Amino acid sequence: MARTDGDSDGKEPALVRSVDRAVTVLEVVAARGEIGITELADELGVHKSTASRLVAALARRGLLEQKGDRGRIALGFGVVRLAAAATGSMDLARLGQPTCQQLAEAVGETVNLAVHDGEAAINVAQEFGTSSVTTRNWVGRRTPLHATSAGKVLLAYMSDADRRAFLRRRLPRYTESTITEPAALRAELTRVVDEGNARSFEELEVGLHAVAVPVWGAGDVVVAALSAAGPAYRLPRRRARAIVPDLRAAAEELSTRLGWVGTSS
Repeated sequence: MARTDGDSDGKEPALVRSVDRAVTVLEVVAARGEIGITELADELGVHKSTASRLVAALARRGLLEQKGDRGRIALGFGVVRLAAAATGSMDLARLGQPTCQQLAEAVGETVNLAVHDGEAAINVAQEFGTSSVTTRNWVGRRTPLHATSAGKVLLAYMSDADRRAFLRRRLPRYTESTITEPAALRAELTRVVDEGNARSFEELEVGLHAVAVPVWGAGDVVVAALSAAGPAYRLPRRRARAIVPDLRAAAEELSTRLGWVGTSS
């Protein structure tokens, strides 16, 4: 069915239409296995030149590739990377939920499992502790790397290049305790690696304390951060430091299930 540009009269804007067509290309190629440009254009109901531009754009991102001299199109390895990332997060959430539950029962505070997601951390699993008086759901919520205990763990163990790039950004302030100076945050991240844990004392929200430790995967790579959080009156600084061994033991157990062999400190 023919489509025209513009959205003033209910028609889809050009950008949305292009995205829709790109997704359709991936679906068609996935269903066919391999397909030629002419066949693809017929399937989409567009000119061959339009199909070629769509294929070229997707190929630049590794989502499509041309096979051999015939130029037939197949899915590229970029699709595998996307699928692996999604599957990895889902597997981590599934494997991490029992760990969160056991740890929450042990320390009585809300426990979260977070992963790095672009410029933020995102919580993929959560369990409320026996002392929790609220049921605030953090699952799926993106939180700032520099103002949370889990975020600091992920920031401290990311690649040097990525960390330098992050520290060049303007760091927003959430409370008077938020670390926004790059030099101060760099020193804090060094301490996180040296001591193996990160703390956030009212840096994201006034009255909220949290402590986190790294979760390791195969190849000695930090894949997540396990944290416990609670109100400052119930999780004061001294107690936050005191429960670090509980977090570390839980994180090591989860790390082992994820393929870690225990060679990192």
